[in-house]
Amino acid sequence: MMHVKILRLLSHPLVKCQQSFTCSRLQYWRRTASTAGEKRNLSRTAMGSWQIHDYGGPKSLTFSSTARVPRIHSPNEVLVEIHAASVNPIDVLMTKGYGKDILNVLRGKASPISTAAEFPLVFGRDFSGVITQKGKAVRNYKVGDEVWGTLGGQKQGSHAQFAVTDLSEISKKPKSLSHIDAASIPYVAATTWAALVRVGELNAKNTPGKRILVHGASGGIGTFAIQLLKAWGGHVTAICGTEGVDLVRDLRADAIIDYKTQDPKSELLQMEKFDLIYDPLGKEKTGYSIDFLKNWEGGKFVTIASPLLPETDSHGLLPGALKWGADLGLDIIKGFREGKNYRVAFFMPDGKALGTIAKMVDEEQIKPVVEKVFTFDEVPTAYEKVGQLHGRGKTVICVKP
Repeated sequence: MMHVKILRLLSHPLVKCQQSFTCSRLQYWRRTASTAGEKRNLSRTAMGSWQIHDYGGPKSLTFSSTARVPRIHSPNEVLVEIHAASVNPIDVLMTKGYGKDILNVLRGKASPISTAAEFPLVFGRDFSGVITQKGKAVRNYKVGDEVWGTLGGQKQGSHAQFAVTDLSEISKKPKSLSHIDAASIPYVAATTWAALVRVGELNAKNTPGKRILVHGASGGIGTFAIQLLKAWGGHVTAICGTEGVDLVRDLRADAIIDYKTQDPKSELLQMEKFDLIYDPLGKEKTGYSIDFLKNWEGGKFVTIASPLLPETDSHGLLPGALKWGADLGLDIIKGFREGKNYRVAFFMPDGKALGTIAKMVDEEQIKPVVEKVFTFDEVPTAYEKVGQLHGRGKTVICVKP
């Protein structure tokens, strides 16, 4: 009888995960995984999870088959069984301790009187999955609903079989997408929404006709930004490497600058100036482009590559924050003197924005851009791939086949 069960497991189709899992891991999942909505989820205590126990980078990632399933502590929280999650560059950086001082304050683990342990840590910001438990105040979702979302940076992440998330971090998953495709969007969507909508003040009504320059255009953030701006009627100039040109063209960018074969400054000199410049890379790489922003006409240079976390990592929490604030003030003053508006945006979970984006996905205004899918066994390899940067689209992990 046991041999029959093993043969069935070995013949299980894992088409979307691209590769086969080991028999032992499948046996573990089959014993412990539960169908969406089944009440036995309520009594489950252990799960599979990728963790670090020190800031040694992606090589420090270890798999635990006995990690504790997180518990709901707030009436506005839900427990989600993760079906797929993506790996973002921020995940790789955080394995090396990026932002740990600020994040530990947010976790409540930086106080001298705190006895909470910093480790183990689970990374992964965005996910797609199924609700298996819900808090008492949750009204618009039920057990069994398919959702997607992003987790705050201070929370245990989605590179695990289960995660607890707040209602403000999720929305219903687009009906037209698989979990794998859906998991590729929430983090880049929330980050870009914070930059372009909350800070850049763009929306569906005022974007038509506006000229926007997007750096890092073939990456996960860039490919999403292009699609959102084009759906809203913007004119998009995209800067990317040679390998990403065809992808960016397929996403309907109006003009493309290949920084490997062209000089971006020379190309930009031949163009009209921009209403907004979106910088996911940091001003050390894109600082020249602010010269091509419109003056005194509402033009904005918006970056998401803030030095706040690197400064606090290098100089300590308070000195680093003070240095970042002083440098930011100088950038703002310099921009004001030159008639340019310099702004910084930060990633923040935004379930309401994801609800809007889900509708745009189902209306085929935005599509997922997935470069590669890894199995749950291959999480360290996925981190290694993302850590090399220069990705085209997103890297996704299939957690539940």
